[in-house]
Amino acid sequence: MGIQTEIASSGLSLAEQAYRTLRDRLIMLDIAPGDPLNEGQLAAELGFGRTPLREALKRLETDHLVVSYPRRGTFATIVDITELAAISEVRQLLEPLAARKAALNTHPAVRAELEEVAQGLEALDAGRDRRELMEYDVEVHRLIYRAAGNRHLEESLVRLDNLATRIWCLVLDRLPAITEHIAEHVGLLQAILDGDAEGAAKLAAEHVRHFERAVRAVL
Repeated sequence: MGIQTEIASSGLSLAEQAYRTLRDRLIMLDIAPGDPLNEGQLAAELGFGRTPLREALKRLETDHLVVSYPRRGTFATIVDITELAAISEVRQLLEPLAARKAALNTHPAVRAELEEVAQGLEALDAGRDRRELMEYDVEVHRLIYRAAGNRHLEESLVRLDNLATRIWCLVLDRLPAITEHIAEHVGLLQAILDGDAEGAAKLAAEHVRHFERAVRAVL
């Protein structure tokens, strides 16, 4: 599965395409913390004009993924491990809400997508590349947020999960295994598909707690 990059043919505006492309590079640390983002180089590499790129960079600054300095330029933000507690605190409140609302969403298209992803998760194995597993984790979270059916909740959670993912990527090589963490999504998605709102909320909260403990264990 992985982070979806099928944006060129998705009907999205150029600014939105540029935003999503750069966002995913930043959260997976393909653009390293502290690296400069040169508009000219990015325009040539990605095939976007400077106007869409500037719009994208403004949004990314709001997301705390880049920071701009007068006369110096724009840079990828440093990953601040000390933010883990604050990020987790808010996710502990919002992730269960999203899971609960997703479980109550009976739209056929939403349920079909959830079922497809659940089947894909069950087929994952420990031999998968860690990068691929990380991308799968991001996509599962984004799917649940969309299934919640609340745009404001979705946007808030995507921003928080992006920041959490950057922290995770920073310590990824020190973690003994991540397949168990990814596998937790199987039960969560099944609870959502079963319409078990409270069970899904509980599993979502546990997933956030497990993530924080796993990261703290290697700091």
